Amino acid sequence: MQVVCEGLDLCDAVITVSRAIGARTTNPILEGIKIVADEDVLTLSATDLELSIEKKIKAEVKVEGEVVVPGKFFSELVKKLTNEKIELKLNENNLMKIKYTDSETVLQCFPVYEFPSFQKLDSTDFFGVSKKNFKNLISKTTFSVALDDARPILKGCLLEIEDGKVKAVSLDGYRLALSVQKIKESNLSVSVVVPAKSLNEISKLLDDEDEIINIYLQRNFMMVDLNDCIITTRLLEGDFINYKQIIGNEFDTKITVNKKQLEDALERASLLSKIGQNNFVQFDLRDKLLSITSRSEIGNARENLNIVFGGKELVIAFNARYFMDALKVIQDEFINIKFNSAQNPCVITPFEGEEERYLFLILPLRPMGAM
Repeated sequence: MQVVCEGLDLCDAVITVSRAIGARTTNPILEGIKIVADEDVLTLSATDLELSIEKKIKAEVKVEGEVVVPGKFFSELVKKLTNEKIELKLNENNLMKIKYTDSETVLQCFPVYEFPSFQKLDSTDFFGVSKKNFKNLISKTTFSVALDDARPILKGCLLEIEDGKVKAVSLDGYRLALSVQKIKESNLSVSVVVPAKSLNEISKLLDDEDEIINIYLQRNFMMVDLNDCIITTRLLEGDFINYKQIIGNEFDTKITVNKKQLEDALERASLLSKIGQNNFVQFDLRDKLLSITSRSEIGNARENLNIVFGGKELVIAFNARYFMDALKVIQDEFINIKFNSAQNPCVITPFEGEEERYLFLILPLRPMGAM
């Protein structure tokens, strides 16, 4: 193999595929980046067996071939060569010479046959969605997945595709996040569970443009086609929790509040609760007023917010972080929050527009008593 390419293009491709390199693996080949030179294209790829990323760039291919380079070192080197033309030349001993200006580095490479083959999806089962909407869908749900291995299925997000919409749902036993986006060109009616880690890496490769991308589903895999970049992830197997049974339809108390004011008040109130290592805050809901209180061994705090109030008065306690995580991904100026009792979860929904655009459910904590 012998190829010449721009350092900036190579650097961008290496950074992209490096997202799929196994961080902690006992198999050295999974720490590598595969490079294939064919015609006028250089294709780089990496995988951790769950997530695979492939990126293509233009190159002057003098001799076609393929090689697997040590990913970490190769990545660090090309990041420092963005202003150079780089020549990659492989010899019969599987040594790759990397030439730039008047300098060169020689790498011992991995055997290509040891690198795992990629799952290629040729299915016609797909849906189209804008980059912006899919990125928004991911940001509103993946923060709420379970982090431990007790229930592996909860480390993923449920995607339900039907009726021209894609709905994402995640939960960790303490909270639930749901988001809905419109899709185009779909011929699907299916539910799958995608690892949150894979969705987060996909999100990093998406911009906020309205360009439509195609997402393919086949057997146990999902593939996202970004034209010059292909991301493939395994799907999680198993039955997701019946989340619809968790979300109530009727509530005794409802408030409308300015989202930014609530977020700022929680940030300030939680400063004290963090000192006490409990992160509890208490909501006292009364006519036109929400009081948020917190306390620790060094003092206590009270934040008062004007609200639109309807229903029964209520005192209820929450983990402040769970509330703030949800508020951070909401762009609306006002939100609705609905309650039943101090023992039942509350739900956060949009104030205007489609009620089902998003929904966040948060379980309460045991009330802390008077302050």
